[in-house]
Amino acid sequence: MHSDNHALLVIDVQNDFCPGGALAVPGGDEIVAPINALMDNYKTVVVTQDWHPTGHKSFASSHDGKSPMEVIDMPYGPQVLWPDHCVQNTKGADLHAVLRDGGNIIIRKGTNPEIDSYSAFFENDHETPTGLHGYLKEKGIDTLTIVGLATDFCVNYSAIDAANLGYKVTVSLDHCRAIDFDGSLSAAIDAMKGAGVTVE
Repeated sequence: MHSDNHALLVIDVQNDFCPGGALAVPGGDEIVAPINALMDNYKTVVVTQDWHPTGHKSFASSHDGKSPMEVIDMPYGPQVLWPDHCVQNTKGADLHAVLRDGGNIIIRKGTNPEIDSYSAFFENDHETPTGLHGYLKEKGIDTLTIVGLATDFCVNYSAIDAANLGYKVTVSLDHCRAIDFDGSLSAAIDAMKGAGVTVE
């Protein structure tokens, strides 16, 4: 068992990010059982859930003539356009059925229709908080192990934000899977290490 100040952060282990889902991450379901086993080692477990309203601005379908995986400029910076995914109250947005109900709290992100939210800590404007930082501070958490989907997007952004907020952060690659879009996995690992995250 890890010390009380060390939490497990489980990112977006949802149906739409697993095989058969709208934005399937290759092998996304392979990490569910290993993550379940990890939960026993932490007093505090936080689970995040992508939770988009219908017609979210990060969906390619919300932009005439645009296709999934194209990148456009939004007021807060570049935005990858995704297939419609993790729409609120749909089966695709549900946590994977095999994922244990072991979380102390669920943080839902991407709920603002105008802005995406990769990170568990901030929306993509890097300013609007999700409330996770305050929750962890109240519980005296200063160390995080981060696992989940996808390594190169939501895990990456969450890890870097956590490090910038002063947490000691480890990303366990065995408990993550990546989209690896146009070299995004290698770039994400370099970015995380550059921010002081331990990637193992």
